[in-house]
Amino acid sequence: MDVLVLIGRVLFAALFLGSAFAHMTQSRAMAAYASSRGVLAPVPAVFGSGVLLLAGGLSVLLGIWPDLGALLLVVFLVPTALLMHGFWKETDAQARQMEMVQFQKDLALAGAALMLFGFIARTGSDLGLTVTGPLFDLR
Repeated sequence: MDVLVLIGRVLFAALFLGSAFAHMTQSRAMAAYASSRGVLAPVPAVFGSGVLLLAGGLSVLLGIWPDLGALLLVVFLVPTALLMHGFWKETDAQARQMEMVQFQKDLALAGAALMLFGFIARTGSDLGLTVTGPLFDLR
């Protein structure tokens, strides 16, 4: 089971690490988009969200307090869903549908990250193939 969980962690983290890279290398364009969505202080928001993505993704990938990393990803995903994908604000049907899909994707990923948090915090150091055990203990 350790190998399956490791493969799952790699696949899960890859999405967030790719996004972290984009936040760091395309910060100007991302800040402009964030500004268009009404985000206050878009440059620091893009940088901060990139840091959350990088820290959370690396934590899950490397198994260094991966439960904390999963929580960091939730901290990124829920506000992103609400602030960046407000489908209820869209008047164009196609734009509304696209934003609804993105909103639901972010919430589904937040749910998966919460499940990952619970799984890791409950399994403890029995998980294997991690650098550290979990930071939280839900046994």
